[in-house]
Amino acid sequence: MSAFEYLWPLVVTLGVLIFVHEAVHFFSGQPAVVRRLKLFEEIGLGYLRLGQSATTLSGGEAQRIKLAAHLARKAGQRVLYVLDEPTTGLHLGDINELLGCFHRLLEAGATLLVIEHNMDVVKQADWVIDLGPEGGAEGGRLVFQGTPEGLAAANGVSLTSRYLRAALTAPARQALAEV
Repeated sequence: MSAFEYLWPLVVTLGVLIFVHEAVHFFSGQPAVVRRLKLFEEIGLGYLRLGQSATTLSGGEAQRIKLAAHLARKAGQRVLYVLDEPTTGLHLGDINELLGCFHRLLEAGATLLVIEHNMDVVKQADWVIDLGPEGGAEGGRLVFQGTPEGLAAANGVSLTSRYLRAALTAPARQALAEV
């Protein structure tokens, strides 16, 4: 009996005590398990615990778990992903990893529709649809559609244009554009 087979019942029983990033090392002898766990790390969910109840996850975490499941599929499937604020609560480094996963999905032929306020994500879009000019009753109208650079150059069109312009020119954040 392997260590994996011997310890797996204990892990299942005590799973909520083990973080995903710890499980990667624990299961190092099980490549298939490690491959799936690493997907969770790549989308910024290494801090979750194995066996954590789905009812304790935020909406963004639940979306990213679905994203991990799709990343595990074979390439070639034409899929449209609609993601609502997937960066909410993520550290800058985790956003980098999430953007890397977005690029993997795009390379596999997927289409992404991302509703997002994080300008480091918006600036990487092929096409931006900006609704506004405000939120709530003062919003919901098409303010701009086009490239991120086009929106940044459109002075006074929306608040988004000002923040996007700053994100596109901020030297400290240029590393995100290289993902």
